[in-house]
Amino acid sequence: MIDIHTTYNLMSVATGNVFKDKGWDLDPENEKTASLIRAIYDKPQLNLKNNSYGLYKFSDWLPIKRALMGSSSPITYKSKGLAKYLKLNNLYITFSGYWPEIGATMKTCSFKETEAFSVCGRINSNEKRILVVASAGNTARAFAQVCSENNIPLLLSVPEDNINALWFDKPLNDCVKLICSKSGSDYFDAIHLSNIACQMSKFYAEGGAKNVARRDGMGTTMLSATTTIGEIPEYYFQAVGSGTGAIAAWEANLRFIEDGRFGNRKMNLMVSQNYPFKPIYDAWKANSRELLPINDDEARKQVEIIDAKVLSNRKPPYGIIGGLFDAMKDAGGDVLLSTNEEAKEAATLFEKTEGIDIHPAAAVATATLINEVKNKTILEDSLIMLNITGGGEQRFKDENELFYLKPSLVFDMNPKEEDVKKKLNGLSW
Repeated sequence: MIDIHTTYNLMSVATGNVFKDKGWDLDPENEKTASLIRAIYDKPQLNLKNNSYGLYKFSDWLPIKRALMGSSSPITYKSKGLAKYLKLNNLYITFSGYWPEIGATMKTCSFKETEAFSVCGRINSNEKRILVVASAGNTARAFAQVCSENNIPLLLSVPEDNINALWFDKPLNDCVKLICSKSGSDYFDAIHLSNIACQMSKFYAEGGAKNVARRDGMGTTMLSATTTIGEIPEYYFQAVGSGTGAIAAWEANLRFIEDGRFGNRKMNLMVSQNYPFKPIYDAWKANSRELLPINDDEARKQVEIIDAKVLSNRKPPYGIIGGLFDAMKDAGGDVLLSTNEEAKEAATLFEKTEGIDIHPAAAVATATLINEVKNKTILEDSLIMLNITGGGEQRFKDENELFYLKPSLVFDMNPKEEDVKKKLNGLSW
């Protein structure tokens, strides 16, 4: 463990009120309007540490009390192969995953590691309660690995249909437990289970987008890109489920403007969803701060269709003050769509031109970049950051023996709260 402690305060985005972090604040102090809070760092300029610090090379802008072992930073490089194919002169790829040749060594092969190392670095070392994380897959894998390696008690809640995402290169520490909503359920059902757990005194919520450490951890992709390029990009491409990564990129963008060394540009947020699951797209196109109504069963059917299951968040932090709607209204950009077929073609093209496999969500982002180039929205000299949020998984699996995390409990959809609590009380850490 590296001794790092970052000094910062918290600010309500809605009111601008600044207050001290009492340890695990997720909401503004004494405010009625729902709003995200934002970390305000004592160091307005980002000074990078060397690469041996892993993710914590960006610790000036991470709200952490300690640095954990085993982290890896996103890697940004100027594309040659894909850029040549698309006739783009300034395409930069920010890669999170496993690709040792470029220095990417995330063993979970997903940028969710950036969240996990930041969030877990925010936890007090004397915390006795059990952290609760709900996930559609990749986030669970990242938190499971980080908590296992650093002996942090963790309860994961994941849809049963997604547990094939919980693979690891070695058996996990017993401090990590998994519960599931039964087959046929989705991410929203897993969130429901986690919310019940968090009503119990022995558990506490990770907080999702409300946790400044999660957002600022994800924002390291933008920190990597901007410090590598030397200026703020014009366009930011990423596939979104919650949109938290795009919110994080926007917040990092605002910090860079204050930093003063990377220009004053606000980059266009070009975020994408996997058709036909498109709640963010529908709301944005309707110019609505609120998500449009959708039937639960219809939403579950749409989730079954999409290949990028990690993009299946039905209640993203879209309309909340400081959320994705505000980010895109401030920065500019658009919500784009990719079909499964377009994403598969994009993944094949990426591997052929760049030399590494990528996750379905990253393929969705790549597909929408390809479409925007075809539509001439993106010009050949545009300065582009393509956020490849996961890759190298197939290679990692080919090179390693895999171990899968099995659920301790599986619950029916809409279970009784008292039944869930009784069974959770039966688990021991």
